[in-house]
Amino acid sequence: MINRQTASGWIITLAVLVCSRPLPAGGEGVWRPLAPMPTARQEISTAVLNGLVYVIGGYNTAGQSTNVVEVYDPTTDLWSTAAPLPIVTDHNASAVAAGILFTFGGLSTRVFAYYPEKDLWYEAASMNYRHGGTPAVGVIDDLIYVAGGNGPGMAGNEVEVYDPFQDTWTVLSPMNIPRNHTAGGAIDGKLYVAGGRGHPEAASALEVYDPAADAWTMLAPLPTGRSGIGSGVVNNQLYIFGGEIPGVFAEVELYNPAEDAWRRLADMPTPRHGLFGAVIDNAIYLPGGAIVQGFGASDVNEVFVVPAPQN
Repeated sequence: MINRQTASGWIITLAVLVCSRPLPAGGEGVWRPLAPMPTARQEISTAVLNGLVYVIGGYNTAGQSTNVVEVYDPTTDLWSTAAPLPIVTDHNASAVAAGILFTFGGLSTRVFAYYPEKDLWYEAASMNYRHGGTPAVGVIDDLIYVAGGNGPGMAGNEVEVYDPFQDTWTVLSPMNIPRNHTAGGAIDGKLYVAGGRGHPEAASALEVYDPAADAWTMLAPLPTGRSGIGSGVVNNQLYIFGGEIPGVFAEVELYNPAEDAWRRLADMPTPRHGLFGAVIDNAIYLPGGAIVQGFGASDVNEVFVVPAPQN
């Protein structure tokens, strides 16, 4: 069982660096370039712990799975290296719950928890399904919800939830639309999942899971159907970035649950797929990804800064 430990590190106040000239916004939010990743990678996962962005696993420029873990500090615009994963993986997922960073999915059902004060990874309870091919992830009340992906015995709509206090995984009601290379996030206690592939309707499908009812509901479709997307939740709205097939997308689209409606925002300066967004306050960090359809790992690191809500 995973012992609950609170983070012992000091608190970091977000300061998105503006040492370089901001890129054109063209709509809500501003894009800014950041220090590139030390290792170009795609089909990665990210998570935020103690104000730092962890970038975990993925394919390198040779198309090989890696166990690389690199850490970005927004306050200094600098990268450092953390202990590598015990296994290589790609198309994985990560999340922070109960003050602990977990990474899972990808090439196996194995789950690992990271403790920064020791710079060590510890194995946690395995998942019921592999959830490879990048599932959607959301954290609600310190429980990690994982939806979709692929792997042996999966249809692609499988959903389960991890309890870090009990170190247990529980299978939940499946999604309506099977999918992988998808993304999403938690808003007001519900999990939203958008886009993906593996089903004729996956690229544009948006649906929401209500834990209280253990049920899924279809919502307004994603206007630009795509897969291999990144996502982030800011101000209780879901942002979808990039993607592929056909080609590579630069589109950024914003979903407002209160209106069940989408709108287009400023395109990504560097179109990419194989992304996994990381949110700190009102900034969505998007490191790495591929710049061409298929293999094409990049070290690009950009942030989309969303305006704070007006009182």
